[in-house]
Amino acid sequence: MPPDAARRSDRSRRAILLAALELVEALGHSRLTIEAVAARAGVGKQTIYRWWPSKGPLLFDAFVEFGPAAADEPPSGVLAVDLKRELRAAAEELTERRFDQVCRALVHEARTDLVMLLLMPRRMALEERLHGARRLGEVRADADVSTAAELLLGPVYQRWFLRTAPLTGEFADAVVDLVLRALSG
Repeated sequence: MPPDAARRSDRSRRAILLAALELVEALGHSRLTIEAVAARAGVGKQTIYRWWPSKGPLLFDAFVEFGPAAADEPPSGVLAVDLKRELRAAAEELTERRFDQVCRALVHEARTDLVMLLLMPRRMALEERLHGARRLGEVRADADVSTAAELLLGPVYQRWFLRTAPLTGEFADAVVDLVLRALSG
């Protein structure tokens, strides 16, 4: 019986995606090459180009398949604790070298689907928690939770993108404290 081509293709695809993530972490986006990925994955570069036109789409698919999984912790019941946990998680992801390099590659390639992959799930989690806080009276009844979620995440992503200062958990906590003062006033 001949080998199953679909199984072999899936094995090659997974090897390519993992190799791309390992190499982008080791080398950075600018030094990553399709040739290096092919060599590490044990495939020909034509195999990679058959499935991905460039390293941006390759990294995007690798990130989708093997990127960080969202923690599904239940709310603590304390709004500030929950928001700080979420923003600290965002800061930790962004400062992890593999995540940082893949995200920078995707931004460089103007991948608009990056927004859906990265930003929207975290933003939706923040909005959901803020809606609950508004129902409980922890934030003003007229608070625009969508804008509040943007106020929380915006500084974290801006600091990561511009590298104006270190992105730390303490910074994330300070952002939460400022936004909560505005929401409760």
